[in-house]
Amino acid sequence: MNQTANESLETRLHRKLAWRLLPILMVCYILNYLDRSNIGFAKLAFMDDLGMTEAAFGLGAGLFYLGYSAFEIPSNLMLHKVGVRKTLLRIMVAWGLCAAGFALMKTDLHYYILRLLLGIAEAGFFPGMLLFVSLWIPSRRRATFTAAFMAAMPLASLIGGPLSGAILHGMDGVGGWHGWQWMFVIEGLPSVAMGVLAFVLLYDRPEDARWLTAEEKRFLRSELDAEAAETAARAEAGGGSHTQFGAAARDVRIYSIAAMAISLVAGGAGLQLWMPSVIRNAGVDNLLHVGLLAGVPFLIAIVVQQLVARRSDRRQERRWHAATSAMLSGAGWLSLLFTSSSLPLAMISLTVAVCGFLGATGPFWALPSRYLTGKAAAGGLALIATLGGVGSFLSPTIVGYFADKGGNLDGAFVYYGLLMTAGPLLMLWGSYKLEQQRKL
Repeated sequence: MNQTANESLETRLHRKLAWRLLPILMVCYILNYLDRSNIGFAKLAFMDDLGMTEAAFGLGAGLFYLGYSAFEIPSNLMLHKVGVRKTLLRIMVAWGLCAAGFALMKTDLHYYILRLLLGIAEAGFFPGMLLFVSLWIPSRRRATFTAAFMAAMPLASLIGGPLSGAILHGMDGVGGWHGWQWMFVIEGLPSVAMGVLAFVLLYDRPEDARWLTAEEKRFLRSELDAEAAETAARAEAGGGSHTQFGAAARDVRIYSIAAMAISLVAGGAGLQLWMPSVIRNAGVDNLLHVGLLAGVPFLIAIVVQQLVARRSDRRQERRWHAATSAMLSGAGWLSLLFTSSSLPLAMISLTVAVCGFLGATGPFWALPSRYLTGKAAAGGLALIATLGGVGSFLSPTIVGYFADKGGNLDGAFVYYGLLMTAGPLLMLWGSYKLEQQRKL
């Protein structure tokens, strides 16, 4: 086959992969993001109903990540053995039932238990999705595909903010339930159905897909095998790549990448948990209006996210694209110290924080697969996500404590601003140290 024919086949193949895989993955991730982030809207109502403090809310919000982190690596290693279809079925059915169960909580203890169980149920979902993408999409196209998949995050906020606000505002008192109880049920149960649908529609590997031709399967497999062989060759030559999880776990670079993951995972959780409160504190009392305004930063950020990812793929550069974007998010958080009392200025600051956060996601989550393959990819991605989750467990608890003590969210703005700056710097430092060692 000549080069022109190869290019035509490659273009047609990757367009088909995008159309076949992205809609399913994006719907799954939209539901995932919605079921973990809607707590930030619900708190505006249930905290008064349950008599909950900001510190208690922060502790429960963090417990999600404790459960998530504890089961992340085992879940992802199991996915590598049993496949994404069975894993998605297990995870999505369990988290959908847990998410709907929040409608029944009556005490702080119920809230703590349900957040912990929701985290356990969701463990392995995100790194599992990244592993699945690595089994289907060649590395040089992965940032764009990953960013398109992760566009589900801003889409979930665009959908979830107005939806949550409408349910909280419009269904309060229906059937004797509070609006927040209806919100958890209406937004939680669809995940159960989608888990079953994903099991039916997805295939674990390209070789199993009935919608790929034999020629397309051979071409895609040759691309993926060539990349895996290159990674394995670098690992054998001591070039910083790994095929086994044990070797990856001893690589300091993985932990410098994990430092960046802590910033992104915790910073993203911070936006989920506190953005509705920032908007309300800026003078918006109507919960429907809070939900609508919360979608605006994500509407802009989804464009930024795709542009950064495409540029990262064109340049074949990941670290600086991710680090610069994350530090921009940190600047947005810090600027809220001076803008949070003005709704227009607060919205600008929030938009900068969201754009920076989402802009970093595509390049960053495409980075680990450059150095990891096979079991190293399954365990390494889970290890990075696990450490990111540990930071997210501590962050809401710290922020909730300072919010109760200070009576405002200034502590949150400083905390997340510094976090979104420190993580990228540590990642860049780890990469620099590795390059210096190679020169010795």
